Amino acid sequence: MGQDKKFRCFGNQPGHQLYADYHDNEWGVPVYEDNKLFEMLVLEGAQAGLSWETVLKKRDGYRQAFHQFNPALVTKMTDAELEGLRQNPNIIRNRLKLTSARNNARVFLQIQREFGNFASYLWRFVDDRPILNHWTTAAEMPATSAISDAISKDLKKRGMSFVGSTIIYAYMQAVGLVNDHLTNCWRYHQPIKP
Repeated sequence: MGQDKKFRCFGNQPGHQLYADYHDNEWGVPVYEDNKLFEMLVLEGAQAGLSWETVLKKRDGYRQAFHQFNPALVTKMTDAELEGLRQNPNIIRNRLKLTSARNNARVFLQIQREFGNFASYLWRFVDDRPILNHWTTAAEMPATSAISDAISKDLKKRGMSFVGSTIIYAYMQAVGLVNDHLTNCWRYHQPIKP
């Protein structure tokens, strides 16, 4: 239970307002805007092996470093620019994660050209409707699903990296393809609209 007396799936502890705000306003909300979908794809890949709260604290740094997550601009980043980002304390400075953002931006643009936009590509995996789950505890929540397996496999086949099934399931939660708010969470009972 948070200080505001609301029970959340996460972000209840004092001093974790950023995490609580993310839970209340973004997590599970359907996203159809391509730059936002690209942003969350980069951030979820950066999160691998770290806490999501760590990534959220560096989100503004990522926005500055990666051209407000404009994939067309990210594709034009040079090796020297990406190497320079390894000195930036406002982002996660893992070389493989940084270069994967540029590579994934290239694949992202290819998918946009093929499907008209990335949202159309992504939402077809759930028949254009968010999946609403009914978990009562976080322990019930899966780390992967058949759908995250399928998206991961397809993105890897197209050339993306840092898109394993676990990362993609978290991505699905982040962009609202799946609503995993617990049944006793205050957000579960609120309409979730983009």
